[in-house]
Amino acid sequence: MPDVTKTAAVANEDAIAPPSAAAPVPQKPEKARSLWGDAWADLRRNPYFLVSSVLIFFLLIITAFPGWFTSASPTTGDLVHHYLGKPDLGSVGSESWLGYDGQGRSVYARLIYGTRASVIVGIAVTLIVTIFGGVIGMLAGYFGGIIDAILSRVTDIFFGIPFLLGAMVVLQSFTERTIWVVVFALAFLGWTQITRVMRGAVITIKQADYVQAAKALGAGTTRILFRHILPNAMAPVIVVATIALGGYISAEATLSYLGLGLSSPIVSWGVDISTGVQQIRTAQHILLYPSIMLSITVLAFIMLGEAVRNALDPKLR
Repeated sequence: MPDVTKTAAVANEDAIAPPSAAAPVPQKPEKARSLWGDAWADLRRNPYFLVSSVLIFFLLIITAFPGWFTSASPTTGDLVHHYLGKPDLGSVGSESWLGYDGQGRSVYARLIYGTRASVIVGIAVTLIVTIFGGVIGMLAGYFGGIIDAILSRVTDIFFGIPFLLGAMVVLQSFTERTIWVVVFALAFLGWTQITRVMRGAVITIKQADYVQAAKALGAGTTRILFRHILPNAMAPVIVVATIALGGYISAEATLSYLGLGLSSPIVSWGVDISTGVQQIRTAQHILLYPSIMLSITVLAFIMLGEAVRNALDPKLR
């Protein structure tokens, strides 16, 4: 006969004995990231975004504080001593580093101060066309019907005007072409692309369930537009605006080169490129350095736009 008492005691000891291995601690589920959170995570790993961001940050610093980079005046020249002076590449950062132009002015100083005009024009035009074109596109896409028909036809009329040709015609009507006049001319014709992109995004988003639920709960039109539709429609608009910013900088330089944009005494890369063409046989450096600076700036913004597009478009991940 088995010892029943002993067997029961052993069973009780096994029941109260602590487990040999610790029970696994339940982990908290990882919080789902939004579209913008996923985009930021992708951007931080994108070398194009990192390189373009550093370049743009450096350009913004030059724009805000040009005096940090040179003490020379971009408008004061010395024809006697500095007429078409060759670059002194050994004296980095000095007045004579990149040589002098046909009026004895420092090319390096003009390169630094010319950054301000180009960057201000590009950013200002981008902000204006994004706000104006975004509002027009949002209204057309959300309300539809006669409002969409009228706004879309007006957009098509402006879209049919060649961008540079139209800007030339607008600028010809001004006797004094300052930075803000150029901004107005470019923004006057540059809002159509943003409008089309925003309209298409709003038409898609307004059919979403969360928008229909907001309408069913009695939310007003303003709340639906700015709390539910606008935040979700901004992704493609930001991509287009970022890429277009580099194009606006290039357009300003083109107009200044043709003598229809900025002019002296305003310092601009386009003005310096136009001056450099006249001296291309004897002093190539006058044309070379503003052209390189313009190309780097436009490339930086295009790279940034491409990186943002890849991060915000789920099909490209």
